[in-house]
Amino acid sequence: MIFLIILLALLLANLPWFTNNFLFFLQKPKKNNFIVLLELIVFYFIFGAFLMFIEKQTLGNIHEQGWEFYIITFFLFLVFSFPGFVYKVVWK
Repeated sequence: MIFLIILLALLLANLPWFTNNFLFFLQKPKKNNFIVLLELIVFYFIFGAFLMFIEKQTLGNIHEQGWEFYIITFFLFLVFSFPGFVYKVVWK
């Protein structure tokens, strides 16, 4: 189960770099890095809400976390997006 969660995080972290649509709906002629960062933040919150839902369903409650937890997981999400960054920015 944990491997599927990590693969989902990798997929959601790299998705903004590989698509030209803004959040799959709006066509953008050219996405800049600010738009991609905004998409990464939105996907981080979507992924976090999904994980909170899973935690609520399996354990019955959601453990309280401090702000440090969310900062660390957000930067881990950014590290997961590194392959997409290399593909979109460095190779082009």
